[in-house]
Amino acid sequence: MRGLAGAGAAVPLLGSGRAYAESRAVPTDVVLPGRLGNPALTMIEDPRLDPRVRRALAAAPPGGPGASLPRVTLDSSYDDCLKWVSAMERTLMGQDAAALAAMPAFADLLERKEAIPGDGGDIDLYLDMPKDRGGKLPCVLHIHGGGMAFTTARRPLTVRWRKTLAQQGMVVVGVEFRNAGGVLGNHPFPGGLDDCARAVRWVHANRGDLGISSLVVAGESGGGNLAVATAVKANLEGWVDAIDGVFAMAPMILGFYTSVPPELLAWRENQGYQGTDEMMRAMTRVYDPEDSHETNPMAWPFHATRDDLKGLPPHIVTNYELDLIRDDGAVYARKLQEAGVPAVSRTVDGAVHVPEIAMPDLVPELARETVRSLAGFADSLGA
Repeated sequence: MRGLAGAGAAVPLLGSGRAYAESRAVPTDVVLPGRLGNPALTMIEDPRLDPRVRRALAAAPPGGPGASLPRVTLDSSYDDCLKWVSAMERTLMGQDAAALAAMPAFADLLERKEAIPGDGGDIDLYLDMPKDRGGKLPCVLHIHGGGMAFTTARRPLTVRWRKTLAQQGMVVVGVEFRNAGGVLGNHPFPGGLDDCARAVRWVHANRGDLGISSLVVAGESGGGNLAVATAVKANLEGWVDAIDGVFAMAPMILGFYTSVPPELLAWRENQGYQGTDEMMRAMTRVYDPEDSHETNPMAWPFHATRDDLKGLPPHIVTNYELDLIRDDGAVYARKLQEAGVPAVSRTVDGAVHVPEIAMPDLVPELARETVRSLAGFADSLGA
């Protein structure tokens, strides 16, 4: 085998497919992961969980911050879903004081704010860049998470992420897009997507003034949806050349209406760890109140066809082992590859939903690795 592999030859498949499989007995001691193997398992009990996260959760007060959220069901009304979104937003923002206190100084950066016209009024853009710069720099347009429904680009954890990226020698642009609910008002699809698209086109039109060599659209969770969907929108509308790459972390690219495809095992494996069908349904309902965009690839890129995807720029998709939506991004990356789009999908073992941004001081080496990956990706795409 060593000689065969060393010579660059293909390693032959073992057996002949079905015949080989039928010849192998199924082990009786196999334990399926997560709630596939034990429906009563909790995230803190899951042996795969990063032990640092387990210790932090064990030290937290019983019930956690989500204990006070109103209950939602798969049949909750639009108004009840809006109330849940607002409560979730308040819960998250209750953590902002601690995040602000832990914020590094970032004295080596310049920051400024721009306001560009949008359909719903001005769109605020927050720019960070190194004070000392030579020639052109790669640019990342960052779209924050929150299920397309809550929080803002001004949250301390989001600000910290943008500035951390800028320290790697990049121009970083944060977008204050219209959410589907919460403190910024109720703006269902396509309000937020249109704002992100306008921001991308503004950055592209100002490449010279900004001194940028490439433009990567990046986002996490709901922001991952909007990053991916902005590229799909650009492709369908004929301006995809404005985008050089897409970097999506745990992209929320599948809406929950009545069920999920059977190949997405993480929806069953990690059900209830950080998210549930009911929570996903609430965010979906707020984003699409009339249930009229279930298979629209600009609302939910998971449903994009080969023709929708053909011609897109390179993508990197990061997924997390204990995340409810882990498999969504992996399947989407395969669809990209089948459409001829350069795409890499990776899964971080032991990780919950986007810990690099949610808890950067708890998993510093993962945060550094993701930052380096994004910076290297953006730099590689420079003209």
